[in-house]
Amino acid sequence: MDGKKCSMWMFLPLVFTLFTSAGLWIVYFIAVEDNKILPLNVPDRKPGPERPPYISIAGDAPPASCVFSQVMNMAAFLALVMAVLRFIQLKPKVLTPWLNISGLVALCLASFGMTLLGNFQLSNDEEIHIVGTLLTFGFGTLACWIQSALTLKINLKNEGRKAGIPRVALSASITLCVVLYFILMDRGIHMHASRIQWGLVMCFLCYFGTFAVEFRHYRFEIICSEYQENFLSFSENLSEASEYQTDQV
Repeated sequence: MDGKKCSMWMFLPLVFTLFTSAGLWIVYFIAVEDNKILPLNVPDRKPGPERPPYISIAGDAPPASCVFSQVMNMAAFLALVMAVLRFIQLKPKVLTPWLNISGLVALCLASFGMTLLGNFQLSNDEEIHIVGTLLTFGFGTLACWIQSALTLKINLKNEGRKAGIPRVALSASITLCVVLYFILMDRGIHMHASRIQWGLVMCFLCYFGTFAVEFRHYRFEIICSEYQENFLSFSENLSEASEYQTDQV
């Protein structure tokens, strides 16, 4: 591929980041407008029907819940596609396959958690929603550290440090936000916990956006070919043709 040109695949992480962040903020503003949650800039929680501006609470009731479900399902799909492409990108170059496989599995589980968050609202099925939260934040954080390590170790196109250092910084920020989020939640400091949660999600989205750095050098294609092979039967009386379809990325 011509080094002066960038692959169109570089736009996939950017679209994911911009689409998901815009969608979540739309959910937030709808919930604020409907008086379902307090604005993030309120100093302390005030008496009233409004609840803390957690993302899950913002997307808990219609019409915000409809937008929230669609955003999370689309985000989960795009994240899964990026996970597979990233795995394929690193597969020929990685010397420790288990690390690459672990990164793929972690991202897949985080994507699955996102679908649980979007499709099982907090008020409808709290247990499944909490499982989705743990999968998304837990395996998402693990995936960030794995991808940071792979970035520095493999050093694609001699850009390992260029992409790896920001990813390590984002991974550290994500880890700190996760720890603070659960501590504040446990202590009932919900306004600060909700702000940390929004910051955490934005850090996640920025992290995924950095994959554009490596994706711009690669072209991914799906090749579908059809062929026939003849196999001689052990009875020496039959000749069978088997038809296979292969998918290569």
